Order: sequence, then C-alpha cells, then structure tokens
Amino acid sequence: MLWGLAKLAQLGRIDLDVDMEEFRRFLAPVQVWPLTYDICARMRKLDFRSDPADELICATSMVHELPLLTRDQKIRKSSVVPLA
Repeated sequence: MLWGLAKLAQLGRIDLDVDMEEFRRFLAPVQVWPLTYDICARMRKLDFRSDPADELICATSMVHELPLLTRDQKIRKSSVVPLA
C-alpha cells in the first residue's frame, strides 16, 4: 500500500507529497504487514492474474483475513479475496 501510493505519486497519477510530515502523521497508525512466505504462497491461490503488487496486496489480505477495499474490477470479481 505505501509503495503503491509513492509509485502513483511518482507517476503523477495522484497529487501527493509523500515527504510531507502531515502525510507521515496520517499514516502513523496504519499497520504495515511484512512480506512472508505464507503471503507469497497464497498468491498461487488467486483466481486472477494482475500486477504483482496487486497480487501481493490481495494475498496479504487473504492471509490476515482482512477485507480489501478496491476499485479494481479483476480483484472485485475474485471469489477468494475478502472484500470490504
């Protein structure tokens, strides 16, 4: 998620200054999950193919049983990713 926001800002797709102290304070309470073997293995169980970063986000959501909020149509059609 954090990498994705920084990348979108770098590409000019969103207007966000990730170096701003206000942005850092806003993200302070956000839980960041480490990339684990279980997450990488769970990627194989996805019922769609997409950008590798999106697949990691989905697999993380599955492993931690956390609902994912997304506009991505491929992900929204998935029957294995828990959606919000």
